[in-house]
Amino acid sequence: MDGSPTAIGTVRQVYDGRLTPDLQANTFRNIDRLFPTRTVDRGGRVVPLERAERQLEDVKFESGGKTIDLFDYLSLNRVAGLLVLKDGRVAYEDYELGNSSASRWMSMSVAKSISSTLVGAAIKDGYIKSIDDPVTTYLPELAGGAYDGVSIRNLLQMASGAHWDETYTDPKSDRRRMLELQLEGKPGTILQLMAKLPRAHEPGTVWNYSTGETHIVGALVAAATKRPEAVYLSEKIWSRLGMEQDATWWVESPNGLEVGGSGLSATLRDYARFGQFVLNGGVIDGERVVPEGWFEQAGSPKQLGGKTVNYGYMWWVFGDAAGTPNAGAFTARGIFGQYVYVNPKEHVVIAQWGARSKPTGAPPVTDADFFAAVVSALR
Repeated sequence: MDGSPTAIGTVRQVYDGRLTPDLQANTFRNIDRLFPTRTVDRGGRVVPLERAERQLEDVKFESGGKTIDLFDYLSLNRVAGLLVLKDGRVAYEDYELGNSSASRWMSMSVAKSISSTLVGAAIKDGYIKSIDDPVTTYLPELAGGAYDGVSIRNLLQMASGAHWDETYTDPKSDRRRMLELQLEGKPGTILQLMAKLPRAHEPGTVWNYSTGETHIVGALVAAATKRPEAVYLSEKIWSRLGMEQDATWWVESPNGLEVGGSGLSATLRDYARFGQFVLNGGVIDGERVVPEGWFEQAGSPKQLGGKTVNYGYMWWVFGDAAGTPNAGAFTARGIFGQYVYVNPKEHVVIAQWGARSKPTGAPPVTDADFFAAVVSALR
């Protein structure tokens, strides 16, 4: 543990859920101190976020048999920052736990949705021919293992069939093995881990959440575009959306690959700008960054092995929300309560930071109920 005034915890403490509240907030604000990082340059021009004429003052809604309001939600779910856009304008903005508009905060698995978006950009740019190309076409080092015969589409749907245990708090899980390789900081070791995984299912038949799978997505983007993920993100999106600050992204080793499924740190307003870019269909200043219809596919349920999975291309989907305010919405989501919620039908984006006590588990208030209440209140 760092003994300076802004002491932070260790990454093992983060994943074990063993941080006191103040130390946790300091750590989540300073994750660029846990591992080497690469900068995502913001470019030059900042595009201000305009204030909406109608502001969100409060919301009241039912969740878990109780009546909840905005202030209950912020407190009970340990929300560290909340920003709501309606029609691209700020309807609510709040910072807690020592944060401000200048603070950067970890994304955790929100980064997965950003990585999948870069695959769309690489297809639009012609670096990747098709979403149905074999992964090994771009990453031949994965040949001969569980990723033989796996398409990019399978990868984005987390349906490669490779065996993976994502349990954050189990030191013996695959996710924690990956974390230990990050701590070793040797280039290429995570891909070597992925190449040796056994196959559990036929590709495209079973959904299995895997941060390792997203590391392959990041490696795919780097191999196809011949540039690091952070550089490509800056080139295609970050430097063109008028972001307020550079972001940082963990790399597996100094000058190595980005950790494609985690480790991006940015301001709340810049996360919201990314969400608005998604809501706008991936168009910046009239130029399409991803193929037409990309986010309709990325943010919709998928059929795998005869079952409906409420997960698109590394975006979580509100698949059972027909007729509700969340109908058609999808979210980037990270452990401890990180969100970028996108609702195209209602023109609402919600960027949220969380500092919950444990990585996973049901929060005191169901997030989807809150998001629906916000959407309803802004109609």
